[in-house]
Amino acid sequence: MPHVVRSTIIDAPVDLLWSVLRDFNGHDRWHPIVARSEIERGHPSDRIGCVRRFWLQDGSELREQLLTLSDLEMTFSYCLLDTPIPLFNYVAHVRLLPVTDGNRAFWHWESRFTTPRGREAELAKIVGDEVYTNGIEAVRRLPELTREAV
Repeated sequence: MPHVVRSTIIDAPVDLLWSVLRDFNGHDRWHPIVARSEIERGHPSDRIGCVRRFWLQDGSELREQLLTLSDLEMTFSYCLLDTPIPLFNYVAHVRLLPVTDGNRAFWHWESRFTTPRGREAELAKIVGDEVYTNGIEAVRRLPELTREAV
């Protein structure tokens, strides 16, 4: 079972980073591979159990469900419901922590999932690099984070 982990320090206050990431339907505004996203049934994007349906730049459609969200702990978890990529039992967790040296934020993003036999390394690389690393780098460049961090 692949276990993908990416973590980093973002040069922005943790509360400001949380305001960007806690919006379960906001990833189309910052992630380069997400073209469009919507929450099904008009539910709020911070309602546990809400489902986001989104489309990648290549036209692929995915659905993910918000499993947990804690403003106090600055964490959330979600799972994949539908995806054209063979990732099964995919559950991801995001956690932010304050870094007091410089008023920065620690961002931890991880997931576990199963795949068809023999594709574990390939699919773990896609999740780790194309989804997590590219998403982290895109957030790092958001003007609203850069301005506030200075």
